[in-house]
Amino acid sequence: MQLHQKFVETAKNFSKKISVHDIATGKDIAYERMLIVSLILAKKFKKINSKYVGLMVPTSAGCMLANLGILMAGKIPVMINYATGATENSVYAQEKCSFQTIITSKKLLEKIKMDPIEGMVFLEDIVKSVSLTDKIPALIRSKLSIKSILKSIHHGSDDETAVILFTSGSEKEPKAVQLTHKNIEHNLVGIPKIMSLGSDDVFIANLPLFHVFGITANYWLPITLGCSIVAYPNPLDYKIVCGLVKQYKVTLMAGTPSFYYGYLKKSAKGDFDSMRIAISGADTLTNQIFDGFLKKHDLTILNAYGTTETSPAISINTPTENRVGSVGKPIPNVEVKILHIDTDEELPVNSVGKILVKGDMVMKGYLGDLEETSLRIHKGWYDTGDMGLVDEDGYIWHKGRLKRFVKVGGEMISLVKVEEVLNKYLPDEVICCVVDVPNPTKGADVVAAITTGAIDTKKILKKMAGDLPAIAIPREFHIFENIPMMGSGKVNFREVERLCREIHKEKNRNKKYKDKL
Repeated sequence: MQLHQKFVETAKNFSKKISVHDIATGKDIAYERMLIVSLILAKKFKKINSKYVGLMVPTSAGCMLANLGILMAGKIPVMINYATGATENSVYAQEKCSFQTIITSKKLLEKIKMDPIEGMVFLEDIVKSVSLTDKIPALIRSKLSIKSILKSIHHGSDDETAVILFTSGSEKEPKAVQLTHKNIEHNLVGIPKIMSLGSDDVFIANLPLFHVFGITANYWLPITLGCSIVAYPNPLDYKIVCGLVKQYKVTLMAGTPSFYYGYLKKSAKGDFDSMRIAISGADTLTNQIFDGFLKKHDLTILNAYGTTETSPAISINTPTENRVGSVGKPIPNVEVKILHIDTDEELPVNSVGKILVKGDMVMKGYLGDLEETSLRIHKGWYDTGDMGLVDEDGYIWHKGRLKRFVKVGGEMISLVKVEEVLNKYLPDEVICCVVDVPNPTKGADVVAAITTGAIDTKKILKKMAGDLPAIAIPREFHIFENIPMMGSGKVNFREVERLCREIHKEKNRNKKYKDKL
């Protein structure tokens, strides 16, 4: 059964229950209302000529309803990142997927100071255009049996594409990931079993739905379980989000370490008393964040692992099976193997190598990029591009992106490991990111980019020397007011690396100039 069909079942079974507490509009929307509006939108979206329809709307009932309407109309939503470079991302998506129509919001464009581009259609105008001749048939249809409603909307194979998402672009150009209904459903079936989720849970949806973590954990998971969702469009409003968690007695939150760090700092004791499950993914969860939540809120953050290409979950720690520091055991019906970085030989337990995964959650492929798809998927196995190991008890230990390993003097150095060690000795209010810069003799040097804060670099370097080989110790520290981030909450490594390399070049130029003098 396709995702929008699952929603119809849920909406009929929980008709009077609040589906979304939409904080942006101040409205509480029941499941029966969601069903009626999605049917109205489906009728309007059927008139769009292209197979793909862009969707650039912040996390809200409006975004969720537009997504449902697009699918019910037999179209495929293309989720567009509005957080960074919205204009460029819109044009890129239109060209990559060969479509023109982008459903968006006037309020969003005003907020991000973006001029409309050709093909944009505004939700505000769509709402104004809804007449009684739209409302009455949708209302009547919503009262029919589940079987009758399903016949009236698009129905097809579970192998059809359910959404196009773009990779973060934190390391290179974004790729258009095709996730099918079956891909996402794999997460929807497996995760509730191991996490003991049910319709009584209250989710907070604060992640952007253009990111796979958001669209699965903040949207499809709760809306097909019959849960209530507290939708708030800005995860960076840390104090407000903490207040919403307390006000609505939220039981489940999904977030990135950088967001959890903000919530830790801005929350008051008691804000997270209702929270049953807090899941962290998309980046490395530091000890200071984990320990901070445990001490302040008696809340254990559960580390998870996934990728855009796997819908996203690969593994997750659970309340009953949690090995701190690991990213948990594979979710049901996921296979994992570790291969040698050079020979592709399968490695035994506790050996670090490339992580490959297999299961129904693995994407259909990259749209319009058969070459890259074939490089990443072979005989059903998806090469995550990550390094890690599986221990004797089946827990996965993530060691970082392969691209975040660098050769220094012939040795492979994990930049993630350097970050972990550096974080141990930095004050709590200081965060860091470690990258590399070219070195003509050693191949590369490790450098650290950190946020502003009073630090004694000599003292820190001395402490780090006890944990790392000399070649892994950062050669330079660059201070930034803020570490560049992606809209999804991940560090923008491309931008950090670019800034550090520019500073490094400038230093070398100045040094050469002084030497000449």
